[in-house]
Amino acid sequence: MTAIVDTPEEGEALSQPPLLILRPLERFFDSHGLGTGTITAEPVGDGHSNVTYLVRRRGGVWVLRRPPRPPLPPSAHDVLREAFLLRALERTSVRVPEVLATCEDEGVIGAPFYVMQRVEGEVINDTLPGAVTPAQVGDELIDALVEVHATDWQACGLEGFGKPTGYLARQVRRFTGLWEHNATREIEALDEVTAWLGEHIPESGPATIVHGDYRLGNVMFTGERLSAIFDWELATIGDPLADVGYLLATWAQEGDPESTIASLTTVTRQPGFPTRDALVARYEERSGRSMRALDWYTTLALWKSAIFLEGSYKRRLAGTTEDAFFDRLKEGVPEIAERARKTAFG
Repeated sequence: MTAIVDTPEEGEALSQPPLLILRPLERFFDSHGLGTGTITAEPVGDGHSNVTYLVRRRGGVWVLRRPPRPPLPPSAHDVLREAFLLRALERTSVRVPEVLATCEDEGVIGAPFYVMQRVEGEVINDTLPGAVTPAQVGDELIDALVEVHATDWQACGLEGFGKPTGYLARQVRRFTGLWEHNATREIEALDEVTAWLGEHIPESGPATIVHGDYRLGNVMFTGERLSAIFDWELATIGDPLADVGYLLATWAQEGDPESTIASLTTVTRQPGFPTRDALVARYEERSGRSMRALDWYTTLALWKSAIFLEGSYKRRLAGTTEDAFFDRLKEGVPEIAERARKTAFG
């Protein structure tokens, strides 16, 4: 399936719409003073949701982010909302790349998109760069998350970005509805967890910015320092422990069984990386927050992941994505749902 074409006419001849159309994109870059001449582009990153490209032309290299091909769940993959958040966070200590341009006009490449600066560094997945130790990776990951949660979201212009109360109940309602949209089959474990979550919602503390997809594979390291946090499409204002629960759900430690949700970042199974308990202890120390009901938050993260990934599996079945990772989701989504059930019920 061709993802990149030169002209709209070439795109119209395809059975599926392209993801980038280069000549109109060049005119957009010209209008924003982003280099000159012919553009080339290549996919970048291991993300399996919004689509990210490295864009090159004379004068620089940039990163472009756009939604995947439809069908898309309602309100998902809103890249312009993500860009709005990043621009708000540029004035804070949160480690984010700079947004350089946004485009609402779907006539340019077929979808809204934004362009951000390229951050030099490495995303850690299956190997550890020589400049950083396993312990430093864990420390930086937690410290950067504490910074996110400590940010005054009202002062940086995010009033109205999310509702500060009732976040957990809304998450359960929203993803229950999303399952009805995404489901391609019945999964009994998922239904059991849905009921359990609704019956055991904990009381939230003060609301903070919530990243929504905070894991090792969504950050970049430059030397020993975590230099940028990416993939903010699920961000909102809500309960910060939801991020902690998600980090625990996606963090594989030495001796863990194989897991679909943790398969994208396997390096943390190596000796020397902190355990999940150690991550929680550092977060508790640095944030001053009580680590209550973490099993509920971890269950929520696994349950949401199963529902979200079922949407990706649905797109794979429809033939609108070539991402081979989604082939694993036929068994992977039920496996995540079962892990959620075990976390909930013990």
